[in-house]
Amino acid sequence: MFDAVRNNKRIVQIFLGLITLPFAFWGIDSYIRNSGAGRDLASVGDSKISIPQFEQALRERQDQMRQSMGASFKPEMMNLPEVRLGILNSLIDQRLLLQEAAKNRLMMSDEALRDFISNVPALQENGKFSMSRYESVLRSQGMSQPQFEARVRQDLTLQQLVGTIGSSAFVSSTQAEAMLRLQSEERQFSEFRIASDQFADKIKIETAAVQKFYDENKSRFEIPEQVKAEYVVLSLDALLPQVTVSDTEIKAWFEGHQDRYQQAEERRASHILIQTNGDTGKEKAKAKAEEVLKELQKAPARFADLAKQYSQDPGSAQKGGDLGFFGRGMMVKPFEDAVFGQKEGEISGLVESDFGYHIIKVTGIKAAKQRPLTEVRAEIEGELKRQAATRKFAEAAESFNNMVYEQSDSLQPVVDKFKLKIQQSGWLQKNADPQTLAALGPLGNEKVVTALFSEDSVKNKRNTEAVEVAPNTLIAARVAEHVAASTRPFESVKGDIEKYLKAQEAQAQAKAAGEARLAELIKGEDKIAWSATRSASRLQARQLQLPPAALQAIFKADVQKLPAYVGVSVGNVYALYKITKVSQPEKIDENQLKALRAEYGSIVAQEDLSAYLSSLRARYKIDVNKAALEPRERQ
Repeated sequence: MFDAVRNNKRIVQIFLGLITLPFAFWGIDSYIRNSGAGRDLASVGDSKISIPQFEQALRERQDQMRQSMGASFKPEMMNLPEVRLGILNSLIDQRLLLQEAAKNRLMMSDEALRDFISNVPALQENGKFSMSRYESVLRSQGMSQPQFEARVRQDLTLQQLVGTIGSSAFVSSTQAEAMLRLQSEERQFSEFRIASDQFADKIKIETAAVQKFYDENKSRFEIPEQVKAEYVVLSLDALLPQVTVSDTEIKAWFEGHQDRYQQAEERRASHILIQTNGDTGKEKAKAKAEEVLKELQKAPARFADLAKQYSQDPGSAQKGGDLGFFGRGMMVKPFEDAVFGQKEGEISGLVESDFGYHIIKVTGIKAAKQRPLTEVRAEIEGELKRQAATRKFAEAAESFNNMVYEQSDSLQPVVDKFKLKIQQSGWLQKNADPQTLAALGPLGNEKVVTALFSEDSVKNKRNTEAVEVAPNTLIAARVAEHVAASTRPFESVKGDIEKYLKAQEAQAQAKAAGEARLAELIKGEDKIAWSATRSASRLQARQLQLPPAALQAIFKADVQKLPAYVGVSVGNVYALYKITKVSQPEKIDENQLKALRAEYGSIVAQEDLSAYLSSLRARYKIDVNKAALEPRERQ
């Protein structure tokens, strides 16, 4: 009972992800109700996804990516259309699963939820659940206990639904063995290469052909309009170092919020559980529990031995019934009331709960205590500094906006006022692709780049407006250098075009020569000096370092009659392959078979879940407000 999830490492890993990273699923009922007209980004059946909910998910995904990518993360990545659409689709899928879970009445009981939370390592100290640690984690996430537990309950409920779908995926041993034999099949082959270089000296490219290619492909030689920019970034993080918190402020906060730094009383208990099986098994369970209690009363020191012998709680029985330390709110009420009403060392009578009849022994008490200021000082200082920086940013944002607009001939005024640093960019191209923009850091925001190429920035040399490129992050820029769009002249690219056309023709001639040789081989005319014989299997593909096209050709070859011959173009080479032997493994490696079956089972489960979500999308009416999906501009 109390260890229902403790031994499921996969679920624990998922929950640890919830503790340290943003939540994947929404856990408040209001999130699946109508948020009001004009604020909806999408609807899934009768459920609405509002713009604030999307932006919250966007911020959480940004935090997640920042933690995983470190210094290489760029906030402007989150403005890429494919990223925003991906987050929305994720929310839609989550909402579909929520509605199906509710429809199927899937839920996580209070007892299972408490047991799960109490056994998360991130919430434990010295291997035991810590209420103070729990409260600290919630504060760091900015959540109340009911909100957090609602989210966890919902996530675990959805895990039930997804797990049910995944558990139905099945790959038989016969299927796995057939796949493994196919992957383990070895083909012995020799190789002969016809390099295109040997034809290069014989190829002459006429100037007219070069000119024609230039005229027909001028877009390939265009130099797009480019600018170099200087810019400044005003962000919450940039203001943090400018904020100081005095000892007096820290002490005043501590004294005014001492309830936040209370370490609640915790108790350690062991129990013997005799489970009930509905109303029919209640009397029988009670009678059994009374027998155990009588035996225990004769020998109280044998509590642990009797728990191992009689307790039907699989998680704690083998530990002598030990449940470790826990605080109030972590166990079902009858059990909790009994534990917190006993003295240390005292053994209870029968305590009835929804799970059955308990016999409880309190084995330890940690009295409630006040955490000292020295222990929580850093925590308070960090919180007060962030609060102050948030206020400072809110005050500075409007002034920053006004200054870059009103004093548009320079960024120096905002640099001086807000103690910022002017940063320089390299050359930026107009209409750059999203991947290029993402590599530019905060300057890569599409709105900022568009503003830099506007007439106001290029000709009038004015600052761009302040643009919000990420939560609590504003950027303003100006053009430092500008180069108009142009086409490279013919004479400057003539040599490159000639080389390109020559290489193309050489590859064509190599292919023609190779195909002619292949035709001779198929007729039985084998006069080629083949390379030494090698063996290949699909499992050995990486070690062989064969080009994928070559490996594919070797294994697609018809080997009913040997030797078999195939040819394939690989870059600047046309490669011929002579397959002389095909063999299957005599014995299947059981470890490989087990691993392959698990791998394919995972793939099948993913496909099943994808198909299930597709069926839900077909069943529910889904509307998306595409205009609202665009990055919101700062007013």
